[in-house]
Amino acid sequence: MKKTILSRALLTTALAGSLLLSGAVSATDYVIDTKGAHASIDFKVSHLGYSFVVGRFNEFEGDFSFDGNKLADGHVNVTIKTASLDSNHAERDKHLRSPDFLNTAKFPEASFKSSSIVDKGDGNFLLNGDFTLNGVTKSMTIQAKTIGEGQDPWGGYRAGFTGTTEFALKDYNIKMDLGPASSHVQLAIVVEGIRQ
Repeated sequence: MKKTILSRALLTTALAGSLLLSGAVSATDYVIDTKGAHASIDFKVSHLGYSFVVGRFNEFEGDFSFDGNKLADGHVNVTIKTASLDSNHAERDKHLRSPDFLNTAKFPEASFKSSSIVDKGDGNFLLNGDFTLNGVTKSMTIQAKTIGEGQDPWGGYRAGFTGTTEFALKDYNIKMDLGPASSHVQLAIVVEGIRQ
């Protein structure tokens, strides 16, 4: 009788442990591979409606948590050094770093912290979060897509995704007005992370 009770107790404990493990969050932590230049944050702004100014931020860092089978369990954190803005034109970059635009001396960092992920199927998802720029924090949604995941040639494991979003300059207290055609910034993001 005692053996039967003990066997049932052990079986119950094993089942409970199994259920707890199966219900655990399985998202894995990654560090964005900026050292290997396998990530980028590019921007594009219309110039008076006649052409585009394109550029990038050369210095940023971040991490993310990712499970390709359960995207909603993930999160993303990115910090950008605003003075690293590079539009391939020194005088223009100096102006873009000034108080007319990014005011990088006063606000040396911009950041994005995710709040939720909405899985749209087929690797597509909406990455919702708070974007801070020029001392202003507002909600932002990034339309994103998983690229893939797997082993790399150096014994590590990687995962990556792309994303796009757009925001109005005035929403981040950028008061320089170049007309309605130049009122919004488009961001294109490529992220590759190394599993920790």
